[in-house]
Amino acid sequence: MPDTPPSVPDFTQWPSFPFEGDLRVKQLDEPVPFEPPRRGEADRECTACNAPDEAYIWVGERWRVRAMDRPTGLPMVLILESRSHLDLGDLPNLLAAELGVMTVRLERAVRSLDGVARVHVNRWGDGSAHLHLWFLARPYGRLQLRGTFLSLWDSILPPISEDQWRENLAMVAAWLAEFGGRPLAEPPRIQWQAPSSLSPTSPANAVEEPEEESASVIEAADEIPESDAAADLSDPSADPSEPDPAPQAGPAPGSAPGNAPDNAPDSSPSSVQNSAGESEEADEVEPRKAPDDQQGATRTPQS
Repeated sequence: MPDTPPSVPDFTQWPSFPFEGDLRVKQLDEPVPFEPPRRGEADRECTACNAPDEAYIWVGERWRVRAMDRPTGLPMVLILESRSHLDLGDLPNLLAAELGVMTVRLERAVRSLDGVARVHVNRWGDGSAHLHLWFLARPYGRLQLRGTFLSLWDSILPPISEDQWRENLAMVAAWLAEFGGRPLAEPPRIQWQAPSSLSPTSPANAVEEPEEESASVIEAADEIPESDAAADLSDPSADPSEPDPAPQAGPAPGSAPGNAPDNAPDSSPSSVQNSAGESEEADEVEPRKAPDDQQGATRTPQS
């Protein structure tokens, strides 16, 4: 007798469910005898342990906070990580207590942003063995985004502007820095660059830049289970290790707009004072010629 496909669950009729139309439940795969190692387990490399502080928006002695590599559909998506390579159940009492404090502190920082109604805190951990908690900001007034499908909506909604995204990152980093640590995210700077031409660019000559797909929560490497590896490990004699996909080398969310190049001109107060001092000396040189000029002016021929 053929298996009867399961009926579509009732939550597909919820207003928060992001899809509509004819839906069908996937066939459930058979369980594998051996689960594949996560990133940071067995011989697999840990992405979080190898990431430098510059890839984060705020760093402390025992905790770090990072963002996605580019804006997504929600006002803010952040990840809280421990510096030590530990999972949730491996935390000692000190870090376990600090995790509660950091969770509340980061939730308040994200909720303080304009246009944020609630902050969803999630932990899955199927992709990486390094402890990481997700903080997802729900936009104010978007009642359809309430509930368990917020991470799906993050992939569906159009990404927010990069300027607004970087400004939000800087505000969260500054909030956390009030309690210690080091903020690494800075707000976007105004580009004081004059246009090369005053004539408007015609649409025919305009160069269209390719749209970059946003990396959302649901597409994050830390949360993607290795389905292929699970199939390979169904055989007990199979090698449990596999090549680790290269981590996405995205720009540091906070450091890109704020860090000046090493060869930038020095605009420190000392250089300003030197330039001012040189101008004052130049002004003092001119009056010294005045007596000679006056003496020359008095030496008029006598008639």
